[in-house]
Amino acid sequence: MQAKTTIGRLFAATAIALAAAQASYAAAPAVQTVGKVERVAAFDGAMPTGVTVAEGGRIFVNFPRWGDEVPYTVAEIRKGKPVPYPDAAINREDPRDPARGLISVQSVVADGQGRLWILDTAAPGFAAPKAGGAKLVAVDLKTDKVVKTVVFPPDVILPSTYVNDVRFDFRAGREGTAYVTDSSLSGPGAIIVLDLASGKALRRLNGDKTTAADPTFVPRVEGEVLQQRGADGKTAPFAVASDGIALSPDGQTLYFSPLSSRRGYAVPTALLRDPAVSEAELSKAVRDLGEKGASDGLETDAAGKLYATDYEHNAIRALGSDGAWRIIAQHPEMLWPDTLSVGKDGYLYVMANQLHRQPGFHGGKDLRQKPYRLLRVKIGSGPAPTR
Repeated sequence: MQAKTTIGRLFAATAIALAAAQASYAAAPAVQTVGKVERVAAFDGAMPTGVTVAEGGRIFVNFPRWGDEVPYTVAEIRKGKPVPYPDAAINREDPRDPARGLISVQSVVADGQGRLWILDTAAPGFAAPKAGGAKLVAVDLKTDKVVKTVVFPPDVILPSTYVNDVRFDFRAGREGTAYVTDSSLSGPGAIIVLDLASGKALRRLNGDKTTAADPTFVPRVEGEVLQQRGADGKTAPFAVASDGIALSPDGQTLYFSPLSSRRGYAVPTALLRDPAVSEAELSKAVRDLGEKGASDGLETDAAGKLYATDYEHNAIRALGSDGAWRIIAQHPEMLWPDTLSVGKDGYLYVMANQLHRQPGFHGGKDLRQKPYRLLRVKIGSGPAPTR
């Protein structure tokens, strides 16, 4: 009888411990609902990160290869479901030619000129990028065919580089310019400036304090301090460099922010593109936009308003003309609002992917609860022009 009682108690204690692990956020502060947040799509498979809405209303998403089973790394939402895009074949790595197949895509961006650009990190699981694999791939939305591939030159792709998000300006350069964040976990953050015609690129604000993780930053998400927690009990700070990026409607200002920070920054794009401008001069030209909350994604609209996700508060903020950041949307389902995209329908779209519930932050326990959500909120403005 005593043995049965002891075993029963052990089972009960184990059940309680497992329940506590799965409900570790139950004591988190209640999240208010601000704005009318609408559901657009749900994802029951791999965890998505990026979303973009093309000028015709087509919606594209991506799934980086971080550890989930990822049958395709880029998809189009059709009838509410993701379908491999532009086809299943290109969504597989080509071991003979890293520039051909898609290895691990972190971001997709419709350029307003009839193309979808795919940003391939070539760094599955945050490993060192595969040589010749980090690239931008353009797909013609009329034909659904790849029309251009630009491989990042090796002098801007460091062993620690993780290309994260991208914005385009077709007013600068013969075929346009791409601005890309390097959101390294272990090396210097930077803004990579890529000329789409020549393929030449520059690392700018390399290791600058504005592109680096804030060493004093301690994020708290759903009532819990967010840090790396291994299954072996070892911990490490959540330290990720420049991540979110956005471009002003006139193309003259680039906005950016480290993932591990609550501050936003702005810099003149003309200075970024000019190799004659020293790093010291460029750093001095960066404007501090104040404390906006901890952001994964940034975006601008046609009216010039700047938006930022706030993953500590399940929210999206906007920068007012008075320099204050205010919450415009907040919802319990907005668990880790990641990428933002403005559609021509006047909605701001946001991917909510529960990134903070991944096993690497919880001693190997996966606390994500599917489905992941694509949400939107009405802002009454369209996307910022790129030409």
